[in-house]
Amino acid sequence: MVPHFTVIRDTTPDSAILRGAVVAMGNFDGVHLGHRAVIAAALEMGRAHGRPALALTFEPHPRRFFSPNTPQFRLTDEPAKLRLLAGTGLAGAVVMTFDKARAGTSAQDFIHHDLIGRLGVSGIAVGYDFHFGKGRVGSPSLLVNEAPRLGIEVDVQAHVDIDERPVSSSAIRIALAEGQIDEATTMLGAPWFITGEVIHGEKRGRDLGYPTANIRLDANCGLKHGIYAVRVGHGAERLDGVASFGRRPTFDNGAPLLEIFLFDFKGDLYGQALDCAFVGFIREELKFDSLEALIRQMDDDSARARAMLAAAPDAFPRLGVID
Repeated sequence: MVPHFTVIRDTTPDSAILRGAVVAMGNFDGVHLGHRAVIAAALEMGRAHGRPALALTFEPHPRRFFSPNTPQFRLTDEPAKLRLLAGTGLAGAVVMTFDKARAGTSAQDFIHHDLIGRLGVSGIAVGYDFHFGKGRVGSPSLLVNEAPRLGIEVDVQAHVDIDERPVSSSAIRIALAEGQIDEATTMLGAPWFITGEVIHGEKRGRDLGYPTANIRLDANCGLKHGIYAVRVGHGAERLDGVASFGRRPTFDNGAPLLEIFLFDFKGDLYGQALDCAFVGFIREELKFDSLEALIRQMDDDSARARAMLAAAPDAFPRLGVID
């Protein structure tokens, strides 16, 4: 049975809030292994005290508010983040709007008004580097110092290291930008994925024997242009394939587009939403002198993608359902 996952927003009536819950606080971009350690601590605290555990996060990402004109490569937009959080066993998420008022709220006001007053939290789990409140003066140590007076429990999680390097959203962005899919997957705990609607393309793939489902990714997506082994979620169905993300230098050098060829699939996917998980990097994007050379390379790419996917039969993010 799928656990019930509730999203609480600024507009949610007080009567509908799960008061007394334990919260895991963070921005949770990517919901990587470091985030999951904080979530696991909140879940354990909740089990110990018979309380529900929630994630507490902010939208838009504070970086977007403070630097609106700076391109931001988000690992997970809000819906993707919530679906990942819903797959962790949490009872729900508190999504706080990060705007001018929130940015100007002092750390003490945030603790007393938002955490204690509105949410009535009984415990907080947080990462070692999480800061909050005006001027980012709120810190894990402040929460620990305030906890006895507030009558709440606070758990501060240390950084999670892989090969003596801390796991972070920034490190995952760098890995994706370099095509280091295995490294990104290790830090995330599952393949990185995107969700998008299938749109009409130029239909070139159909003429080449490789009809594709085309998805336009966010303009700030920093994924390396190239060819990937992918696993696609179509509802409850999982479909393997090979995908190209880039500008199609053999044809037009146009705007970046994700083009997915699904193995052994026939059907019309236009207008439907797909989840595309990136399981392996095959090669960089290339320009070919002839269509014959391109097709030979696509045949080789498909064989390599099939082998990568066969070696990782369960590779797909665990996604929950949002109420």
